[in-house]
Amino acid sequence: VLILKVLSILLLFYKNTSLPVTSSFQPALVLEIAKILMENYCLPEKLFGMQEAIQQVINSGEILQISDKKTLSSLLTAGVQGALSDPRLTVSYEANPVPVVPPVLQSLSKDQLRRLVRNSFKVDMLENNTGYLRIDQIIDQETVAKADILANLRSEVQHRWRTFWVPVIISYFSDQEPPIHIDTIYDRPSNTTKELWTMSSIPGKRYGKKKDVIILTSRRTMGPAEAVAYTLKKLKRAIIVGERSAGGSVKVQKIRIAQSDFYITVPVARSINPITGQSWEVSGVSPTINVMAKEAVSKAKSLLALRYAIPKVVQIISNIMRDTYAFSDRVSTLMQHLQSTDLLSVASEKDLAVRLNQNLQTASEDPRLIIRYMQDDDAGIEPDHELYTIPDNTELLKAYVNRVFKVEVLPGNTGYLRFDELAETSAVPELEKLMAQKIWEPLKDTDNLIIDLRYNTRGSSNSLTLILSYLCDCSQKQNFFTINDRIKNTTTEHKSLLKTSGPVYNSKHGIYVLASYHTASTGEELAYLIQSLSCGTVIGEITSGNLMHSKTFEIEGTDIAITVPFINFIDNNGEYWLGGGVVPDAIVLAEEALDRVYEVMEFHKGLRTLIAGLGELLEQHYAIEEVAINVSQVLLTKWREGLYRPVVDFESLASQLTTDLQESSGDHRIHVFHCDVEPESPHDIPKMPSPEEFGYIAESLFKTEVLPGNTGYLRFDMMLDIEVVKGVGPQLLNSVWKKMVNTEALIIDMRYNTGGYSTAVPLFCTYFFDAEPPKHLYTIYDRATNTFTKVMTFSHIRGQRYGSSKDLFILTSHMTGSSAELFARAMSDLNRATVIGEPTTGGSLSSGTYQIGDSVLYASIPNQIILSPTTGKVWSFLGVEPHVSTQVTKALSVAQTIIAARLKKKEQEQ
Repeated sequence: VLILKVLSILLLFYKNTSLPVTSSFQPALVLEIAKILMENYCLPEKLFGMQEAIQQVINSGEILQISDKKTLSSLLTAGVQGALSDPRLTVSYEANPVPVVPPVLQSLSKDQLRRLVRNSFKVDMLENNTGYLRIDQIIDQETVAKADILANLRSEVQHRWRTFWVPVIISYFSDQEPPIHIDTIYDRPSNTTKELWTMSSIPGKRYGKKKDVIILTSRRTMGPAEAVAYTLKKLKRAIIVGERSAGGSVKVQKIRIAQSDFYITVPVARSINPITGQSWEVSGVSPTINVMAKEAVSKAKSLLALRYAIPKVVQIISNIMRDTYAFSDRVSTLMQHLQSTDLLSVASEKDLAVRLNQNLQTASEDPRLIIRYMQDDDAGIEPDHELYTIPDNTELLKAYVNRVFKVEVLPGNTGYLRFDELAETSAVPELEKLMAQKIWEPLKDTDNLIIDLRYNTRGSSNSLTLILSYLCDCSQKQNFFTINDRIKNTTTEHKSLLKTSGPVYNSKHGIYVLASYHTASTGEELAYLIQSLSCGTVIGEITSGNLMHSKTFEIEGTDIAITVPFINFIDNNGEYWLGGGVVPDAIVLAEEALDRVYEVMEFHKGLRTLIAGLGELLEQHYAIEEVAINVSQVLLTKWREGLYRPVVDFESLASQLTTDLQESSGDHRIHVFHCDVEPESPHDIPKMPSPEEFGYIAESLFKTEVLPGNTGYLRFDMMLDIEVVKGVGPQLLNSVWKKMVNTEALIIDMRYNTGGYSTAVPLFCTYFFDAEPPKHLYTIYDRATNTFTKVMTFSHIRGQRYGSSKDLFILTSHMTGSSAELFARAMSDLNRATVIGEPTTGGSLSSGTYQIGDSVLYASIPNQIILSPTTGKVWSFLGVEPHVSTQVTKALSVAQTIIAARLKKKEQEQ
């Protein structure tokens, strides 16, 4: 507590200081300090419990004796400042105090007073039509009034603080309407709060809101000047340049402590900014741009020069995007976004580039559209690479093919093709024939093909079709990719060749592409399309990511440049490639990529067998046979189409198969997982708990409570097996059910019940229906036995039934699963309960785990389905939809509200 802190500081100082002890420290002095603070300190919330704490210390006999009054005042100052974390609080000893008297102004004439006011200001005009206003002191209201220079303001500023000039100054930099709430002043002695607003009427013209305002501050800037700077900064109306200000106060007062010669200086009023809820006091105003005070004017001038240039820079950038940006439909929105960007705190060209780039990236979501500062080491403008073009000359074409394309057959009948560039030529038919002879004839009988792009750094997109037409199934004409060129205003579709001169390699073989971080330009495009067209597997490092299909423009008169993508590269699926590196299907170091290829080839050999084996397991065990047959066919079709080429190991195969199974079946319960050891099967027969164990189970598993209105609350987080329930039935009835059965309504909380055994669900349901006639709860179809089991309520049970007439509420969440869902679904389907909360997870009652062939992959396959007793249809895999949807944390209170409303309605009806 507060004063305990103060006195502990004093005591500690005393015990470690050799001072003569000749007179007793007076407890009354501390009590008087406390009283003054309680009545005058502007942060009264810090003083909670202060007087009681002081009295407690005094009563305890901890009396400090210090003879030197100056030392005592210093110790009290340190104690109070430390306890309240406020350096403005000071205690002083003044044997002959000099009264603080404001300057006597009565003897000054009105002209002299006007001169005094005018001398507080300095006005000058700088270059570029920049005004300079220096204010060395903000004159108090009384002096201004006597000078009679702002007579028309008197009605608005009466009874204001010494911060009288704050709203006046700020009003000149705002519009007349609407008025702006700029500050709130709390005065502790009077316990009053006053709001300061901009003024609707001021002498002369307003400077307005549109022109730049820069406020220069130093560590000596204090008081009302800080209020002006802080307010205009938070209103985003001014930029603060210079040093952090002093951190003064709205109003401080020196108060005599009783009739002693000790005084305490206390801040008696405080400022509360309506935007931040905080103040400039103590901490000062932090500058937008931090420079030494002597450099502030120079920095302000350079900053204004930059700010004058900003509209032009923004307009040039907007014009460039308008004329060149590939997504022409987005340009208007992006231009509006640029124009509205908050650039108030921009301090340099680099800041401007960074801010514009951040906002442009956020608005466009296009990583290729970049604004940057060119003086950064890594941000220089790279020249456009010229395409290597081969003339229409047979000899030159032959020389090119022989020089660029390296072809060989590796061990294991694996073809190898390397080319480090792909040239542009108008003689496409002739080049295609030469490539067929050089490449495809020697490789046509290989089992797999490795295409090495690790060193491919340049080329022409137009030549990609010469490669892709041999790698893809082109029995029907196929569009590989489309290029939209905004500058040329053209759209070009790059399609497969109508006819090839050599044998097509196509997707019947394994195709593996090697990539590295050097892979760039057309090499990146080819790697990207190999993945997009599902005709191969990419192995190695992430490619360079330098291919942006962009052009860079320098902004005249600045060191700022904008890189604009003028080409849109659209793949065969209609997806826009926004640049960035191509991520391989198997990421390894470039020098290890060739070895990794052979591992992936070996894995791919058994892929079809695994997929077919999974399909057979589905057809044998999945609860809905026709769905299983369809899913099995879908998986094989995906394999034939090359959609499993990105799969490079058992982990990625398990993930891809799970996705495909769930998408094609609509059943999220089916999944495939990787396990190096055979997973354990759950125990079929649960262990019967001992009496001691049951006591623990009852305490940890069940929570019961009778809520207001005689409403029962029952929570349990796991469903027990029927045999366990029968075995511990008497104890369960006595410790749990007996508390609930005579309530007027019952809330069953299953929000945290993830499932368990479903065998006891019919017994639990039975307690909420009458003995006769039996109720059909649901029907279970078991695929393994091909049987339908009609599940009914029991005619005889232990203990008292809750009955069918009292209200029942079931709380659910996304965690509610399996057998807990079954209970909630059955009671909901039969209109016996109101379900409140979130939709449940949609778990399965029974799933089998089956090994896929002799691999390390296993499939979890639901082998039972539940049919509704009312419609005969299969219950949805998606879980139970609540009658009343609400957040899981609010479900209980919602249930109680409904119960109270129903009870009130019954009372009114009676």
